[in-house]
Amino acid sequence: MYEEIARNKRNSAILIAAFAAATVFLGYLFGTALDAGYFGVALAGILATAMALVGFYQGDRIVLAVSRAQPADRERYPVLYNAAEELTVASGLPLPRLYVIPDDDAPNAFATGRDPAHSSVAVTSALLRRLNRDQLQGVLAHEMSHIGDYDIRFATLVGILVGMVAMMCDFFLRSTFWSRGRSRSRSNSGGSGVIIIIALVLAILAPIFAKLIQLAISRQREYLADAEAAKMTRNPEGLASALEEISRSPGVLEASNRATQHLYIVNPLRANAAGKSTGGLFSTHPPIEERIKRLRAIA
Repeated sequence: MYEEIARNKRNSAILIAAFAAATVFLGYLFGTALDAGYFGVALAGILATAMALVGFYQGDRIVLAVSRAQPADRERYPVLYNAAEELTVASGLPLPRLYVIPDDDAPNAFATGRDPAHSSVAVTSALLRRLNRDQLQGVLAHEMSHIGDYDIRFATLVGILVGMVAMMCDFFLRSTFWSRGRSRSRSNSGGSGVIIIIALVLAILAPIFAKLIQLAISRQREYLADAEAAKMTRNPEGLASALEEISRSPGVLEASNRATQHLYIVNPLRANAAGKSTGGLFSTHPPIEERIKRLRAIA
């Protein structure tokens, strides 16, 4: 288990470092190609910073509102509160705000916020209805692991980098088209023309690669949260059987969308008739079968 945690932390650190380095390189290349110095990068940075501040301080409220999450009443959901409070004792984390998403077909859950003191966990009504207490505690431990590891902040940071790359590429492409006459004349000057061509290719491909890196990081953090949930509960089978139960539901969570799908414990948009989560470069989550296998290997 501890090797699993160390490996996922190391891989995530490498990915985020590579992501940041690529962003700096793109900014330098685009600025050089446009003969605009760092104006384009500065403009994109200002916009990205403004978006980041809104996302950082208000992002959790936006996500909860979009997901139609409602505050969980303690008297109506005593088992939910009891299971969460036990985990706060085991983990030393403060009790997150608890929410319920009305949905009778899709068992799922997610955590959001910027730090443990400003965090929330939302579960669907189907999850509460279909899971027993050990399974529910396993799911809550997974989400609280995301909170304790600051994955909720980490996801915000990666989202900012993805947004910055996309805006830089969009700015460069628009600027190139606006000044294509000047670019055409410069393209005849040997090295400058090569730089412009390279920059154009990267401007098209970079957002795709940025998204792939974001998804890869998301998958790594899911494995890590599974391992830490097993550590927190001392019961890997609780989460493993919960994932098994969730995987049997082919339902799509109507309140979810592509912007929030990576937050959930299982991809809420999956539409596989067998209810299985598929892996791949464009998947937000690792395969459920592999997650279950790793948890049972810990046990």
